[in-house]
Amino acid sequence: MDIGTWQLWILAAVVFAMLEMFTPSFFMACIAIGCTAGGLSALLGGGSVAQLLFFSLATLVAFVGVRPLALRYLYKKSKTVRTNVDSLAGRKARVSERIDPATGQGRVVVDGDDWKAVAENNNAIEQGEQVEIVRVDSVVLIVKR
Repeated sequence: MDIGTWQLWILAAVVFAMLEMFTPSFFMACIAIGCTAGGLSALLGGGSVAQLLFFSLATLVAFVGVRPLALRYLYKKSKTVRTNVDSLAGRKARVSERIDPATGQGRVVVDGDDWKAVAENNNAIEQGEQVEIVRVDSVVLIVKR
């Protein structure tokens, strides 16, 4: 029994399993499964051809059988996480400068940040009123009462 060979197979399996953490597509995990099968073949006294055959078959079975199931049940695509400006839609703001229907512009404050604002329906909104941000258009917030 060649102890060094099976240890190399298992080491390769660990390396591929670690690489899977950086590429969550279950691609490297399938190769790690194949390396584990090759290592078990070497541990049981299989020759080079048997080890490569076990590696190839286990990798193929993992790609065809395990990977689709893992992608379906384990890899949940996260819901879109709104960040930065996109997270402003739906939030409340306070009008800091009257939103005038003639010019269509005014200013609002959100979390201490002052933004240009336009009323959604070209309504006048007085200073101090609370509004809801409908959407962001470039650097201008579209708001409604």
